[in-house]
Amino acid sequence: MPTNNNGTEELIVQLRKDNEMRKRRGFTLVELMIVVLILGALAAIAIPRILGGAATAKANGCKTNIDLINSQIELYYANTGGWPADLEVVTKDTDYFPDGEPVCPVSGAVYPKALTADHRVDASGHAH
Repeated sequence: MPTNNNGTEELIVQLRKDNEMRKRRGFTLVELMIVVLILGALAAIAIPRILGGAATAKANGCKTNIDLINSQIELYYANTGGWPADLEVVTKDTDYFPDGEPVCPVSGAVYPKALTADHRVDASGHAH
């Protein structure tokens, strides 16, 4: 009886292909470490920029609040013909600040009640 080596050879070839596929299926530890290092480097660059951007945005928000308050003081003068005695006269009036008294986004403090000689908010205490 002749032996059938074709079936055995096909089985051996198939086992070798399966073995090669198993070897190629995952990533090596070195490849994973390289990816982690790259992600760490990107995070080291991006996180300080994001945090710095938030601080800058809050400082700009404070400047914008002061400008808005000064504009509302001028509107108060245009509506009443006189300057407010202090900042609270304008900030407590819902016609000028319907959402309530503005606060500094950096410190969370209210702006000083006393106005300067030219009827403005003293921004020197909010130099961010």
